[in-house]
Amino acid sequence: MRKIVSVVAAIIEANGKFFATQRGYGPQKDGWEFPGGKIEAGETPEAALKREIREELDADITVGEKLVQVEYDYPDFHLSMGCFRCSLASGHLTLKEHEAARWLGADELCSVAWLPADVIAVGALMQSLQ
Repeated sequence: MRKIVSVVAAIIEANGKFFATQRGYGPQKDGWEFPGGKIEAGETPEAALKREIREELDADITVGEKLVQVEYDYPDFHLSMGCFRCSLASGHLTLKEHEAARWLGADELCSVAWLPADVIAVGALMQSLQ
């Protein structure tokens, strides 16, 4: 049976733009994604998202509505990713694990090479903005 990896992703919005990060490590290195990470045992998705953003970006976020649940089969595992609309509560987004980041307007969302699962999240986000 294929391994299932449960993660959460933050679609952080400010001034009509969305925060995208570029992976700095692992098999998905250089791909663009919404920041986030794995849900640990006993954590709610919202608590996991707040913890991951604090660890990866040194900032606190407010977690809003869930935009989409993405189910995607990578070659080695199945990814189950809950994507939440978020806003910055305090702090500045400081890259600790990613190699780059950009604020993208709705018209720029397709200008970076998103990881396959995040392509689905971007599609849902674009639909929600229409």
